[in-house]
Amino acid sequence: MDCNEARPLLDANADHELPAPDAQRVQQHIERCDACQRESENLHTLSESLRAAPYHRAPASLRARIVAGLPGTDDAIAMTTQVPAGAAVKPPPLQRRWLAWIDSWLNGWRGPQGGFGGLGAAVGSNRLIAQGWLAALVVWLCAVAAGVTLSLHRPVEFAPFADELVESHVRAQVSGRDIDVISTDKHTVKPWFNGRLDYSPPVEDLAASGFALEGGRLDYLAHQRVAVLVYHYRKHVIDVYVFPEAGTGGTGRSTDGAAPATLAREGYSISHWNAEGMTWWAITDAAPDALSGLEAALKARLQGGERTEGG
Repeated sequence: MDCNEARPLLDANADHELPAPDAQRVQQHIERCDACQRESENLHTLSESLRAAPYHRAPASLRARIVAGLPGTDDAIAMTTQVPAGAAVKPPPLQRRWLAWIDSWLNGWRGPQGGFGGLGAAVGSNRLIAQGWLAALVVWLCAVAAGVTLSLHRPVEFAPFADELVESHVRAQVSGRDIDVISTDKHTVKPWFNGRLDYSPPVEDLAASGFALEGGRLDYLAHQRVAVLVYHYRKHVIDVYVFPEAGTGGTGRSTDGAAPATLAREGYSISHWNAEGMTWWAITDAAPDALSGLEAALKARLQGGERTEGG
């Protein structure tokens, strides 16, 4: 262990909070490092000073102000302030837990080893600091609640596949190998997939609709090889991933009713649909309208029976 590893552990070591193996390694380093030894001694001195420091009970007015700001405690406060002297009143369980936490914090609760947990005693009597800590706690709880809410509204099962789709598209563009076979004439792209896949993807050139077929490539998505058709729309590239609807593992689960038909992710537009027994996923940096137009043109070509295998 060197200084970079030992320094972050010196505080916990001074309070005897490290597991035995880590504590032994830190102690061995301290014995042969003068700088870390001095730092450790300073921490031990500070810890002992804190243990010896007197406790100052926070005034009742501070406790009442903090409790008054907690949710759902108004009734309990009213009960505890209006009942006759000597009457025993217990707040509800949730409120009792809040009150116990406030009492222990304001009165300088010590950790099991009496370490820096006692620092709460020094700040317990300062109302401004106490209010600041309470405000920070409320902000943190609100942030956690917001994060949970966003997670619940996010299609969790679909998210990993969408991430993989974006990574595949970006990887192809950055590498400069977004096309394995160039569409130079009719019957070029579709035959190229023969023997490279266990299925035959439909291939259509939609240049008449503004989507020129530039070529195709193989990619690996959701633990399987898939065909990718590369179209150009104005100055944008559209990657269209094609694979059978059934028996597609993770991608098959992503094409059920729970997956949105269109969405935006990391600045990219993504769309999916089913046609000719295949599932089609399209991604581009163009506006979502481009994918809607490509989908309509492709479906019209397939349903119209004007198949031109290749490009």
